[in-house]
Amino acid sequence: MNTQSNAVTSPPLESRPEAPEVISETQRLYWAVRRELWENRSIYLAPLAASAVFLLGFVVSTLHLPSRMRTSGQGGDYLREFMLQSCGFAALVLMGTMIIVAIFYCLDALHSERRDRSILFWKSLPVSDLTTVLSKALVAVVLLPLFVFAMTCALWFVMVSFSSVVLLVRGTSVATISSQLSIFQLLPPLLYHLLGIHGFWYAPVYGWLLLVSSWARRAPFLWATLPPLAIGVVEKIAFNTSYFAGMLSHVLSVGMDDRMQSKASGMSAILIPRLGVGQFLASPGLWVGLVVTAIFLAVAVRLRRSQGPI
Repeated sequence: MNTQSNAVTSPPLESRPEAPEVISETQRLYWAVRRELWENRSIYLAPLAASAVFLLGFVVSTLHLPSRMRTSGQGGDYLREFMLQSCGFAALVLMGTMIIVAIFYCLDALHSERRDRSILFWKSLPVSDLTTVLSKALVAVVLLPLFVFAMTCALWFVMVSFSSVVLLVRGTSVATISSQLSIFQLLPPLLYHLLGIHGFWYAPVYGWLLLVSSWARRAPFLWATLPPLAIGVVEKIAFNTSYFAGMLSHVLSVGMDDRMQSKASGMSAILIPRLGVGQFLASPGLWVGLVVTAIFLAVAVRLRRSQGPI
């Protein structure tokens, strides 16, 4: 008699459950940043709206450009100066829009999820508080300046293309129109300005706003502005000095004092930092600011971990 085998046969490989895929911290940070872009449409809608409004005014002004060129009698020089001023002003409009968006985004980034109680859902996911706070900081410091730079490039291209078509229709020579292409030489310093100054140099400001956003139960804008104002007032009354106000002024105004002069026309084309790239990277203020930013973000992570809905 054959005895029945007690050996347990293993299931085929196809039916074995697969081990859950391990998601790296880099992937989690990537999807956390994607979440910020999905939930905060003002990051790209506000620059798009500002570009559309500016472009509308530029179109109306450009339609009268050929007659003004003939009236001035300067031809190509007048065209070059007009385009430099227009493109410089367009860049400044988008810079201002970016700063406003970044400020209100940081103030609302951690406060809103506590206000609408969505923090309970996000904390149930396998995403650390560090990843969440870091993703919000990256949006303000890196992604928003890069997006505004891309928007500025596209806006300048549309401006140059439209003005070239108008001038060609009105009989302007191709050589005169080609002088407009010199404005694209301003793109590298523009990228440096947006990413270096409005991104990494202003990082302590964004870090402070994120810290306040993670702590304040209401009115985060007031809590973000009142403590620095109180420190400056107390210092002035107690010691008759203004070192704190001078430090804040240095942080907020660096790169906004000097203007890059166009070698072709001598007109101010666009605001750029006083320091060159090498001097900027070697500046102690930059690295001290990044250390302060890291401290602010660490406190924001701690607060998000310990606090719940409002």
